[in-house]
Amino acid sequence: MKNALTGLLAAAVLTLSGAAPVPPSAEPPAPARTVSAWLPWWNIEAGYQDALAHADQLHTVSPFWYATSGESAVKGETGAGDRRIVDGLRAKGIKVVPTVTESLGAPAMAALLHDPARRAAHVEALLDIATSRRYDGLDLDYERMTETEDTVLREQVRTGYNALTTELCARLHALAKQCVITVLPRTRDSGQAFDYAHLGSVADRLRIMGYNLHNALQAPGPLSSLAWYEEFLAYATANVPRGKLEVALPAYGWNWTVGSTARAVHVTTREAEALRRAVGAQYTYDTASGTPHFTYTDDEGERHEVWYQDARGSAAHLEVLARFEVRAPGLWALGFEDPALWKTLAAQRPTRTASTDFR
Repeated sequence: MKNALTGLLAAAVLTLSGAAPVPPSAEPPAPARTVSAWLPWWNIEAGYQDALAHADQLHTVSPFWYATSGESAVKGETGAGDRRIVDGLRAKGIKVVPTVTESLGAPAMAALLHDPARRAAHVEALLDIATSRRYDGLDLDYERMTETEDTVLREQVRTGYNALTTELCARLHALAKQCVITVLPRTRDSGQAFDYAHLGSVADRLRIMGYNLHNALQAPGPLSSLAWYEEFLAYATANVPRGKLEVALPAYGWNWTVGSTARAVHVTTREAEALRRAVGAQYTYDTASGTPHFTYTDDEGERHEVWYQDARGSAAHLEVLARFEVRAPGLWALGFEDPALWKTLAAQRPTRTASTDFR
């Protein structure tokens, strides 16, 4: 009786103060699913378990499973189409939208895209993949075709890719499947082969790869920077509806050997942190770019410089996304990230809206 009276008095005080009483059994609201992420085939089990553990934040997972080398040639990587993975993700309410990459390069791809018969054959090959499993759509990540300094060839790639995506997205939509297109950041120095306005009009989502500002063949430096995000987001939001934009955050880094022309070694964020601790290097955070890094000398006397991304740096980059009202972060890649990143993503989660919740 005493407990019942205490409860009634507490409710009365809340009512008088203008606050609505909260039932003791009320559960906190379910988090909005605002994150998409890639699932690398070479790290499939760890990445899959990572996805299941954070299913309440993920709306889409894109297994990195397919690669094309011709109009009708779409090869599956090891484990491609694994029904256990597809069904397990979908059972958690996660959409499965596998990624297709291309290896043809600019000249061959431009020729394919501008030949109506070959382009139609390519669309059919992609649809065969989309309908081969319980997939929710396709993600096209065609990067090699953009690697040219020839402006005429680049324009051919741009217009040809517009034709391909127009046809493919329409066919996917007719099957009630999503059409997702992954692009390089559009800046003064990159992404010129992608027609953001067109791609944003035909696709369900445009994913911008917000990483590799410094790549494995360049001098050491941050994978991304705040100023770089400002630059490509200004262009993207001027040409694509914000509700269709995603920006993929890096969960990896590069380990450069200072003074060497050799390709830098890829490290996941987890590997970078483990290495830093193993060699006793000091954690340094570059506030200008919003990126951690460290240096060390190996057993052979060679100096190394490692730049990567963690939850602290990602929080700074997410603030830039928020300023541009882009509410859908992505992640390259599951199983690579700083475990604290998920709390960072949840803390910066916006109020659920139709454009940010992909349930």
